Amino acid sequence: MADWNEPRQAQAGFGSVPRAGGDVASRTTFDAGLRKYMLSIYNYMTSGILLTGIVALMTAQSGLAMTFASGPMMWLVALAPLAIVFAMSFGMNRFSKTTLQAMYWGFAVLMGLSLSTIFLVYTGGSIAVTFFATAAAFAGLSLFGYTTQKDLSGWGSFLIMGVVGLIVASLLNLWLQSPALMWAISAIGVLVFAGLTAYDTQKLKHMYTEVRGTPFMDKVVIMGALNLYLDFINMFLFLLRFMGSRE
Repeated sequence: MADWNEPRQAQAGFGSVPRAGGDVASRTTFDAGLRKYMLSIYNYMTSGILLTGIVALMTAQSGLAMTFASGPMMWLVALAPLAIVFAMSFGMNRFSKTTLQAMYWGFAVLMGLSLSTIFLVYTGGSIAVTFFATAAAFAGLSLFGYTTQKDLSGWGSFLIMGVVGLIVASLLNLWLQSPALMWAISAIGVLVFAGLTAYDTQKLKHMYTEVRGTPFMDKVVIMGALNLYLDFINMFLFLLRFMGSRE
C-alpha cells in the first residue's frame, strides 16, 4: 500500500438534513463530484486488472509463461512491478499525470507477465472461479468502506504491520518450506487485504475534500486505483491457494 497523504474529510453525517437551499445545492454538487471521482478510480483499477488478465492469459497460451517461471526473466517480471510501485509512490509529486498513467499501464502489463505463471500451477477453471469470488468479495468490502460511518483510520497501522509480517513470514518460509506456515500466511493474507480494501476505499473517499478542484486530483485518482488494484490482486493470490485446483 502506498504511503502518501491521508487527509481526513469533514462532512455532514449520513442522512443529515441541510439547513438551507444553498446547502442542498452545495451538497448535491459535492456528492456528484465525489461519485465521479470514485468512479474514475474504479475505472482505472478495473481496466488495469482486465489488462493484467488479458496479458497473463495470452502469455500462458503462447507458451511464454515457461520463460517467466525460472531463470533471469523470472526476477525481471517479479521485481520490475515492485520498482514501479515504489517509483510512483515516492515520485508522485514530481511526475506528471501522463507519466503516472504510463507507469500504471506498464505496471499492469508487467503484472500480467508475472501472473501468467499461475496457469502453469492451477487449472484455468479454478483461476476463473477464484477471480470472480475475489471480485464479489472486493465489491462488498469496498462498498462497506465507502458507506460505513465507522472511522477506519485506526486500522491503518495494524494492517501495514500485517503486510510487513506477511512479507517476513513468506521470506522465512522460502527456507522452512512449511505447508502449515504457508496456509497460515494465506489465511492471514486474505484477512489483511480484505481489511485494506475497506480502509483504502474510505481513505480515498475522505481525500476528495482535500483534492477536489485541484490538478492534484488526477494524480490521486491514479494512485488510488493502484492501491485498490494491489488490494484486489493480493487477495486473489492468497485466495487462489485455498480455491485453486492444481494442474
